[in-house]
Amino acid sequence: MTVSTTGQPVASLRPVPSPRHHHFGFWAATWVFLAVLAFSTAPSPLYVLYADRDHFSSLMVTIVFAAYAVGVVASLSLASHLSDVHGRRVHLLAAVCLSSVSAVVFIFWPGLAGLFVARVLTGVAVGLTVSTATAYLSELHTGHRPGTETIRRPQLAAAGANFGGLGLGGLCAGLLAQYAPHPLVLPYLVLLAALVIGAIALIASPETRHRPRPLPPYRPQRVSVPIHARPQYFGLLVEVFVAYAGVAIFLGLAGTFLATVIGDTSLAMAGLAIFIACAVGIVALVATGTWPVRRLLVVGLPIDLAGLAMVVVAAWLPTPSLGLFLAGGGVIGAGAAILYKGTLGSVVAISPPDKLGESLSGFFLAGYVGLSLPAVAGGIALQYLTPRTTLLVLGAAAGIGVLGSSWLVLRKRA
Repeated sequence: MTVSTTGQPVASLRPVPSPRHHHFGFWAATWVFLAVLAFSTAPSPLYVLYADRDHFSSLMVTIVFAAYAVGVVASLSLASHLSDVHGRRVHLLAAVCLSSVSAVVFIFWPGLAGLFVARVLTGVAVGLTVSTATAYLSELHTGHRPGTETIRRPQLAAAGANFGGLGLGGLCAGLLAQYAPHPLVLPYLVLLAALVIGAIALIASPETRHRPRPLPPYRPQRVSVPIHARPQYFGLLVEVFVAYAGVAIFLGLAGTFLATVIGDTSLAMAGLAIFIACAVGIVALVATGTWPVRRLLVVGLPIDLAGLAMVVVAAWLPTPSLGLFLAGGGVIGAGAAILYKGTLGSVVAISPPDKLGESLSGFFLAGYVGLSLPAVAGGIALQYLTPRTTLLVLGAAAGIGVLGSSWLVLRKRA
């Protein structure tokens, strides 16, 4: 609202975006979500090239990955909620800029120190993106289809961009590194181009949250949930943690398993393994699009456990099976996607609207710690255990976690 020269209030001169404009913004935000997540997994199949070139151990690769985890956790805790104040679009643009700077660092500062800096920047960008893009998609969907109450479309787009990005990044980098020149440069250039396209589209998209005046004082993001729902909420956090942990175990050990147990050192195969797990997860999301939350949790549990068992058995057969290992990765991806969708729906259902951001902050924090911590633990374990034993120990731990958290969550929903 503005004030005329006569002192009477008049309508704000800010133009009201049309539904078509919101529709464009919806797909622009989805593209950015996909591109940022794809960039986050691009280095995974390339670490072996860095290690061979600079002669550092798998433990050092693990420490580099831990730098990424630190960036994600710090961003989710300290900055992810600021899009409520400063706007969704500007927040996502900041994430794209950080990812783009990270790409430049990967290209022009390829030493160990550069890897640390680039991975921290990537982690911060991912932390800024996941919660902001999820909220932005929901608001853009409402602007495109005002009056509709369905949240399935924005949730499916967010989950698809999340899992799709994780899979496409590894596949793109693996294929380019295997079959194209300049394997430590070209993958980042391709993904940088995707980020630039996303930034241009975002600039042309509508903002859905406008900065208040005066600005509220800064505070770190809190994680809160109603007292009566806390046991179920913390069970959901554990469940999304272990659901992501299953994916992390597969993604983190896929390259090592293929190289040391199967004898396949192809970077393309390592990227394909990552893509299979995430692609099957997207198919599972689409196939379960109309399922209620409880069915998602009940069905996702045995699927996730079956995938973990298949991957472990594939490694421990007298002749390790590549086919069973890849199939198990796909089943893990399906189970994790279904559990992710079910736990997200449960968190939304038990959280008051004015506290949803705080509840989702804890949800994403638990998920991305689950995606990071097992990979770090696996890298450390490989210093002392064989790849097969490491896979067995981490798989058993993840399976126990899934069972324990699901008992709590389903008991509370009964």
